[in-house]
Amino acid sequence: MIIRKLFKFENAHVVRGCSTLRCRSSIHGHSYKIELLFESNFLDNGQMVYDFGLMKQNMKAIIDSFDHAITIWDEDDKEYISSMQKHSARWVLIPLSPSAEQFSRLFFVLMDKLLSLTTSVNGEKEVKLHSVIVHETDTGYAQAFEEDAYSKNMGIINLDEIIFSDAIKDDWVDSDFWDKIKRGERFLNPTTV
Repeated sequence: MIIRKLFKFENAHVVRGCSTLRCRSSIHGHSYKIELLFESNFLDNGQMVYDFGLMKQNMKAIIDSFDHAITIWDEDDKEYISSMQKHSARWVLIPLSPSAEQFSRLFFVLMDKLLSLTTSVNGEKEVKLHSVIVHETDTGYAQAFEEDAYSKNMGIINLDEIIFSDAIKDDWVDSDFWDKIKRGERFLNPTTV
């Protein structure tokens, strides 16, 4: 069985090297929709694959980190990177171009890592991230599966190369949240209220 949870966030970027002049040469934003699809052949104690309420915790915190932020490719012009970091309190520096395709891969890796570090408490069994769909517009999206997310041909996504601004970290319940994920510390699935 597959279940889906939809999240939304506003984000700005420049996608260098793309075909469209406006896209590759001007900062612009999108109202992103991101779909997380999970699968399992089992149901938990509540007869669910995975409680949607659980996704409103740590997974939402990661996705919300990109809201009202600018996402910057770490290989962009150094002056541009510095300027964006200077003039925007909320920014995320990533090791790949922030296209919809790369966003779908990035969010797959982030959610997959978080899911692997989460200890389930309600009988969840063999829950796996099926895919991530990132809608950049109402008419265009990219969907990443595991083989895409970890493809060397599309670029390795190293969590140590992802940097969140202090303003983003200040919004987290635990300011050490990202470092705990990178260190591989386990999370207990919280009880939802």
